[in-house]
Amino acid sequence: MVCDGVRVSAAGRWIPNQHGAWAMLTVPYAAGVLLGDPGWAQLPLFAAWLAAYVAAFHAQQWLRLRRLSRNPRAAARHVRPAVVLGGCTAVLGLPLAVAYPWLLLAAAAMAPFLAVNARHARVNRERALLNGLAAVVPACGMLLVALRLGGGTLAEGLAPALVCLLYFAGTVPYVKTMIREKNSAAYRKGSVAYHAAALLAAALLNPWLALPFAVYLARAAVLPGRGLKVPVVGAVEVGCSLLLLGFVVAVYG
Repeated sequence: MVCDGVRVSAAGRWIPNQHGAWAMLTVPYAAGVLLGDPGWAQLPLFAAWLAAYVAAFHAQQWLRLRRLSRNPRAAARHVRPAVVLGGCTAVLGLPLAVAYPWLLLAAAAMAPFLAVNARHARVNRERALLNGLAAVVPACGMLLVALRLGGGTLAEGLAPALVCLLYFAGTVPYVKTMIREKNSAAYRKGSVAYHAAALLAAALLNPWLALPFAVYLARAAVLPGRGLKVPVVGAVEVGCSLLLLGFVVAVYG
């Protein structure tokens, strides 16, 4: 899974420096846990989920740099993190798969989206809009997984998962309008149009959801072009993600 601004942490070169990705990975999962009955099995699942993400990130960077970089070390430095974190994913995930075989179906459902991310990494188009949207779907799908592991049903999780999808899909074009496409009028119009449609869809799901999605629409319409620094953009998105979590749990809990 990949997002705008991908680069490996200078400190350890193991943990991806993708602030938006961490919110996307944790908020739907946390919502699923809180909407169900929290249990111990959800802890190793969350650890396996994060380890799988980091392993996939490094595998995709290896694919990209192996093809593009003239320096073989550039790609090689991603091999060890991919193997180690992939191994951690297996160690954590296999016992869970034995206890809950349906987790294998969940993993299989996410595989096509991972394949899209891998393809974009290989051709050095990680920042493509489609690639970002492909990363959002399995992240929001983890709400269903965490909820079911906590005793909930897929039917109970569909609406909150859709709410998460409406929000996080919107962050893909919005963040582009703040950083890489900050001078693109077309991206701004598209982002605002999407957020207006998302506001309507959220209100149809539950009228209370119009409140946070009105905030998301306002930030998509007002903040681009104001020269906000990247840490400020990130802080705003953290706040918006927490707002989403609070409303999803309050509305569907």
